[in-house]
Amino acid sequence: MPLVRIDTLGPDTVRLHTLGDVVHQALMETLGIPPEDRFQILTTHDGTTSTLRYGDHLGIPHDDGAVLVAVTLRAGRSPSQKRALYRRIAELAEARAGVEPRNVVITLYENASPDWSFGHGEAQYDTEN
Repeated sequence: MPLVRIDTLGPDTVRLHTLGDVVHQALMETLGIPPEDRFQILTTHDGTTSTLRYGDHLGIPHDDGAVLVAVTLRAGRSPSQKRALYRRIAELAEARAGVEPRNVVITLYENASPDWSFGHGEAQYDTEN
């Protein structure tokens, strides 16, 4: 855990894979996620058959450089840990992938330990087994 989904517009798969590295590094640094705990869905959209839609919510302008990051993880992180994660992802995305911080949109989805299975049809984190 966590499960990360990153969506971008355009054919640049090198940028997309760099963003995957960036998000994982930020998760390790801010939340203590182990290096081998990496599950990601990385998707580019061509703007024709699939695309991204975004507005200027809260007065923050987004453009075709927008990166949408969705992270599903077990509940329990403090608001300060979450803010540190958001900041670190934006910093690393700018430094390593050239993404303007205003274009990094992140959402966290939290769930409980029994909500995960990593194989063999078992809930490895479910302590009620």
